[in-house]
Amino acid sequence: MPQMMTQELPVSSAPMVLQGMAQALPLRGLTILAVEDSRYASEALRLMCQRLGARLRRAETLMAAKSHLRLYRPDVVLVDLGLPDGRGEGLIREMVLRTPRHHVVLGMSGDAAGRASALSAGADGFVEKPLESLSSFLATLVHHLPQQAVAGGLAFAGTGLAPLDFGTDDEAAEVPLRPDRLALRDDLSHAAEVIAAGPTEETQRYLAAFMGGVARHAHDPDLAAAADEARGGRLDPLQRLIASRLDHGDGFLGADR
Repeated sequence: MPQMMTQELPVSSAPMVLQGMAQALPLRGLTILAVEDSRYASEALRLMCQRLGARLRRAETLMAAKSHLRLYRPDVVLVDLGLPDGRGEGLIREMVLRTPRHHVVLGMSGDAAGRASALSAGADGFVEKPLESLSSFLATLVHHLPQQAVAGGLAFAGTGLAPLDFGTDDEAAEVPLRPDRLALRDDLSHAAEVIAAGPTEETQRYLAAFMGGVARHAHDPDLAAAADEARGGRLDPLQRLIASRLDHGDGFLGADR
């Protein structure tokens, strides 16, 4: 499978203030590296980072992430546990054993059982997908960041984070983020390429997990069911569904189709 390059997902230069948030751009000046193969999940992260003021860079594979880390020093590294060229736990172990250590390292997965695996590998914390709650995402990051790294003076109580103040409009801070459907189409195209290449048993396991994560993010029960069948060894239903979605265009993608 061809290696994918690291790419930067820039924050808009226009001032962005989260509606209802007492502190504007609380992560201003921070750089986050997301080791994430899903374009749809990465787009959700980009929207969150844009609203919070952080700069996001993305690596789609373990190899691309290692290349990036040899050149740059992000403040936070989010590592998806299931990647095209291996498991994210190995990268987590490598990063936490480095001396001196410079990063906050968080595991990330759509499978809640991944929390134990990520923490066992040495991650500072865990982010469960789908990535939809801006306040929960911010609270997780701030909890693990040095106080001086967070703009706006978000309060700490002892070693823990004091409750975040989102003002009077809490619902506005929790409006679900809707990534661009073109990102979803890119994920389906990636899956189709893996299938066309003649997946091995190992890549079929990866494909089933990848599509299952995409389905959760897109709130797509049909895609989730097909991914479950692929996990059980039946790839044909997933292959047919992906082909149908791609043939019918963006209007047939996701739960809102």
